[in-house]
Amino acid sequence: MSTRFPFPLLDSPSALASCQGWTEEVYRDLLAFQTGALSQAALDAKYLQRKAILALDLTGFTVDCMHRPPAHSFLRILDAQKICVPALQEHRATLIRAFADDLVALFDEPAPALEAAFEIHRRVAAFNASDLAREHPAECCIGIGYGDVYAIGANLAMGDEMNRAAKLGEEVARGTETLVTDHLREALRHRLEYRFEPLQQDRMPFPYFRAAPAASI
Repeated sequence: MSTRFPFPLLDSPSALASCQGWTEEVYRDLLAFQTGALSQAALDAKYLQRKAILALDLTGFTVDCMHRPPAHSFLRILDAQKICVPALQEHRATLIRAFADDLVALFDEPAPALEAAFEIHRRVAAFNASDLAREHPAECCIGIGYGDVYAIGANLAMGDEMNRAAKLGEEVARGTETLVTDHLREALRHRLEYRFEPLQQDRMPFPYFRAAPAASI
């Protein structure tokens, strides 16, 4: 026997949108989908898109914030954006979004996303070896996924491959590593210029691989 929920539920698209999670239109469509007024097929036709998703995190930011004034930590983020954003743009990222010490970029195809990751690592290494380097240089941890995601939210990419890319970039990858999902590896496994090394899954509930240019292995 079910029990009636005793609390109010917010079902106003405009009020929900004021939280800045999704747009009012997205809330309206999801509420319609929830009630059966909008079909799964209609929702997919409107929002589903196939993208490669690159999720980047910086090493050392948390420790830097603990031991240095906040403004100095912000400079670490600034340097990373100055280095990484041009590389993402040159490889035709369709969206680039920064949040704290993270960057998310979308690509129409998987190969440019992977090439952008390799180029970012090269440029960060060159920066750290130059006279611009900071006392404790940062490195980038990158995760990349590829597949169908919903063009909603701040990153215009919500779904399984977005979640996997973020997990790999923020939680699993170490500095200078590029980790990719099985879907991205499958899309590029015929490309001889790349190598994909399977890694232990540890606590991750999905397979993933370390990617590198073939010439570097």
